[in-house]
Amino acid sequence: MPDFSVLKEELIESDPNFRRLHDDHQGCEKRLAELIGKSLRSPEDEVEEKRIKLHKLRLKDEMEAILHNHSGVLAPA
Repeated sequence: MPDFSVLKEELIESDPNFRRLHDDHQGCEKRLAELIGKSLRSPEDEVEEKRIKLHKLRLKDEMEAILHNHSGVLAPA
C-alpha cells in the first residue's frame, strides 16, 4: 500500500469533504478511547462501541477511495 501521508495532509487542507471525513474519523477515535477507558461499561456502551467502529470503518473506506482517486492508484475492489 502506498504511503499517502503527504497527500492526506494536502487533502485535509484543500478538500472540505475529505477534511470533514477526517475530522469525523478523529472524533470516533476519541469517543472509542473514552468508551474503552471506562472501568464499568453498560450494554449501551457496548452497542455504541460497535456502532462507532462500523461508522469509523466506513469513513476510512471513503477517505481511502478519495486518496486513491487523487493519487491515480486504483482503489481495491
